[in-house]
This record gives sequence, structure tokens and C-alpha cells, in this order.
Amino acid sequence: MSIDACPAARPIPSGRRRFALGPRACAIAVAWLAAGLLLMAARGGPAAAATFPLPENGSLVGALMVVAANKADTLFDIARHYDLGSDEITFSNPAVDPWLPKQDERVLVAREFVLPPKPWRGIVADIGARRLYYFPVPAAGQPAEVITFPMGVSRDKWPTPLGATRVVAKVRNPSWIVPKSILAEHAQEGDPLPAVVPPGPDNPMGLLALRTGLPGIFIHGTSRPWGVGGRVSHGCMHLYPEDIASVFQSLPVGTPVRIIDQPYLVGERDGILYLSAHEPLPDYPSAENPLQRATDAITQALAGRPILIDWTAVQRIVAEHTTVPTPISLGAPPLSASIAAIAAIPYPFAPYGIDANTAAPPPPQTSLAGPAAPQPPGSD
Repeated sequence: MSIDACPAARPIPSGRRRFALGPRACAIAVAWLAAGLLLMAARGGPAAAATFPLPENGSLVGALMVVAANKADTLFDIARHYDLGSDEITFSNPAVDPWLPKQDERVLVAREFVLPPKPWRGIVADIGARRLYYFPVPAAGQPAEVITFPMGVSRDKWPTPLGATRVVAKVRNPSWIVPKSILAEHAQEGDPLPAVVPPGPDNPMGLLALRTGLPGIFIHGTSRPWGVGGRVSHGCMHLYPEDIASVFQSLPVGTPVRIIDQPYLVGERDGILYLSAHEPLPDYPSAENPLQRATDAITQALAGRPILIDWTAVQRIVAEHTTVPTPISLGAPPLSASIAAIAAIPYPFAPYGIDANTAAPPPPQTSLAGPAAPQPPGSD
């Protein structure tokens, strides 16, 4: 059962005596955070963050890759290594057993993303696509970039509010005052919670949190990182511990945040349109059916241009909830052919292990025998 810190989570000010932590508890929490950041910096393999230059034309970034699985790993190990969410990796590989992939079985690593609708500034959190995009202000003379992370989103009947807000505070080592509704829910399920969860690696809010201007809504790490990419929260947005650590220091208070529900995304590269289709969440009902919503997104992307669309492919993508960006321009090579043409590279890393199942960034992965996996496109 995933535990979340929302919707009534808030950090406890250090001066509030009622919930103040002792020096030893505070020192332990700070030590966990510092150790995690150092381990993340030393971690083998690709960097966690998927960072891409903003395209001058179009709205598609990244590239697909294929790895040859090691039977000791799960799809979720591979997903975390390449900074994908749990649903992203399983939806992209429906024929692969997520817990027991075969030795050298081909696993699609879909690090190709359709950017959300503009404006591209600050944070855009797409609940429908279960992905967060950060568009930092570029330094003078530097190109504009986007950093994107998988995101754990709200469970059924706990929708995250949509709309515009800002980051109003950055909180290190937050405590969690558990809302009464969540206390009652867990008590009913035989999984009681304390009224207050102190800072530390087992805190559901993680070690770092960004408070938005929406009441009780945070973007934060998590003590259950394997839920990232799924429907796990009570309204907040969950990131891998290493992901939030990678931007926490540099992301300024006041950064704009736009929360949207856009399950159908249309991107363009080299004159070809691509459609990414996620299953709509019932907490965000629409007057239009899924095919109509996808058609609206395509029409907006066409902007009156005479690009011919393969509507049979569109119907299939929508019906099958194909999350991988798939060509829909008439005459474009099919996605299956493009994937089949990608040579698989070895995935030589051991499973993350139980030590990575906390709010701290994971320890370095152990490399198994064989060549190191190359860095994926867009990693920094």
C-alpha cells in the first residue's frame, strides 16, 4: 500500500515546540540527505535526469533505445535506471514479464517524449501523461532546455487540482502531519499510521519537497520509489528521490507551475506527426470520447497545414493506449519497424536492491560482467 503525504501535508517549522525534533533526529535526517546526494553523484551508469535542448521546430525530444535484459533485473530496475516510470516501462513492453524478463530479452526504453502544450516555462506537470517537465530559465548565451521526470500521480478519488500556481517554498527534511481522512483510511485497511511522521528515509514525503500555492499540494520525493509513474498519491506529485535532488538546489522559489490533464499528446519532428496516447483518468472526465480528444489534439497540431493523417493508425493508438510516440502521418514508417531496427545494447547493472527502497537517492548500482551501458540520448 503506497503512503502519501497529501492533501493536508505540510512541513513542521523547527520553532514549533509541539513537533520539534531533537538534535539527534535532525542530524540523522540531514545525514541521510547528504549521504543520498553523494551516492547519487557517484552512481554508475547514465545520469538520472533526462535533459534535452528545446527543439527549434516541432515538439518531440529524445530517442528510443532497446536494451538486452539481464534475468536478475526487473523492468522496474531498468525503468529507474533510465528515469522512466513504472507504467511507462510496462506499457511499452506488454509482452515482457515485468518481474521475470528473460535473459537478453529485448526491452524498449522509450526515452522519447512529446512535450506538453505551450507555454514552455517553469514546471508543467501532466497528470494524464504521468510526467513532469521543467523548463529552466537558460543562462545568458546558453540554449533553452527541458528536464523531464516520471511522476507518481493521484489515486482514484484523490484528484490533483488542475491549473496555474507557483513554487512557494522549498522544504528539506519535511515532517508529515497525516490528514484525518488518510488516518481513517489506513486504520480501516489495517495499516495504521502515526499522527506525525518525522523526517527521515521512511517519510512518505521524502527528504525534499516543493510546496505549491495549492493547499496541501507538494511536488516531493517518496519513500516508495517503485510507485513513481503509477497512481499512488492522495493528490501530490511523486518523483524519484534522485530526480528531485537533481533540481532542488537550483530551482528557485517563485517558479511557475502549471498542472494539466493531457492524455493525448501530438508531437512533430522533421515534418512527421506523432501521437502518444495515455488512458484517461476517471477523475478528470471529459465531454468528448477518447478518439475525439485525440482528434482535437491532432487538429490543433496541424494548424491548417495539409499533412495527411493515417486515421486508422490513430484509432488503433487510442484504443490500445500506446504511450510511445507513434507516427501518424500517412506513409510514415510504422513504429514496430523502427523498434525492430534498433540494435539492443547490454544492460549490465545488478538490481537496485532493498537499500534503494527509501526516500534517499539510491546507492551506486553494481555493474555485472560485460560492457557498460552507454548513456541514453538526452542525459547530462
